[in-house]
Amino acid sequence: MRTVGIICEYNPLHRGHEKQLRLVRELGGQGIVCLMSGNFVQRGAPAIVDKSLRAEAALACGADLVLELPVTAALSSAEGFAREGVRLLGSFCDDLCFGAETADENALMAIAQTLLREDFSPALHQQLDKGLSFPAARAKALDAMGLDASILNTPNNILGVEYCKAMLSLGCQMKPMVIRRNGDYHALEADAQNPSATAIRQRMLSGESWDLLVPAGVGALLQGASLHTLEAGQRAILGRLRTMTDDEFEALPYGSEGLWRKLMHESRRQASLEDIVTAVKSKRYTRTRIDRMILCAFLGLNKVHLQTPAPYARVLALNNTGREILKKARQSGSYPNIGEKLGDPYEAIERRTDDLYGLFAQQPTPAGITDQRRVIYIQ
Repeated sequence: MRTVGIICEYNPLHRGHEKQLRLVRELGGQGIVCLMSGNFVQRGAPAIVDKSLRAEAALACGADLVLELPVTAALSSAEGFAREGVRLLGSFCDDLCFGAETADENALMAIAQTLLREDFSPALHQQLDKGLSFPAARAKALDAMGLDASILNTPNNILGVEYCKAMLSLGCQMKPMVIRRNGDYHALEADAQNPSATAIRQRMLSGESWDLLVPAGVGALLQGASLHTLEAGQRAILGRLRTMTDDEFEALPYGSEGLWRKLMHESRRQASLEDIVTAVKSKRYTRTRIDRMILCAFLGLNKVHLQTPAPYARVLALNNTGREILKKARQSGSYPNIGEKLGDPYEAIERRTDDLYGLFAQQPTPAGITDQRRVIYIQ
């Protein structure tokens, strides 16, 4: 069985995602494994609906097995997000499918190879020393080395390059399967043919019609679902930030070069999350980095947590083909990394973050959801 992996968020799953799943079948994929962010996503925010609903939506649209990308990977930088995803899928998937604005596998791979060269790091730091943000410094360094850095101007290309980097550095046998991604990833206008998840989330929250932007089965599944936003949990986050110690701030991920100290001071001075982010971000430090840093603070995640590979990926949903894929994974020796290990210290992180996710619901939900959650199985 040719098994294709997809690292995703489905926040929410829309017609563009459905198209990708269909194309994987047309390109020869016999089994599809989706490694999906759980209740918190890479931009540093809660997912708009619970991970179980999003996993069920993936099965309805063609996935065979949905695994949860551990929260410590989901809240990592693009590099960490991609590396953990490739590590977890690489031993039992034949291909890794991803969308990119530049569907040129060779161009993406050339950038990835250059980023891994020994002489790239000095070139990067030379630009960082000028006060540039990391993305701008990386682009300048690549341009100086004779590559077209404009490829990294779009979010899906950035992730695509990171996937290629991870496959190269890990010696992974998976092959990239690149599909051109049309439309604007962050577009606020709703495009029925190439919708953005941003536009759909905005419509879900405003009460506007959004069902035509998602597959029919997904619309029916998500109608009436409890919606989650960062704003709904603002007071809980502020309460955590205002009571953190200096040592806890210093231990946060993304806090190098004294950024943790700046966040600490502004958290004790400002009245809202938006005011804190505005005061902390700068030309060098992007908003997304600050958002992830704040969310990690609230969830009790430090830099050691994010630097330590997660011991397993939880199974969220599967069908009969998914069961066969799990058998293949067991035979390949990767099975110990699939399915929770009761008593593992990582389980406490999962429980805590699941419980805290309920505070982001528009109507806060009780704790204890982990014990109620069951793997979704559809024959």
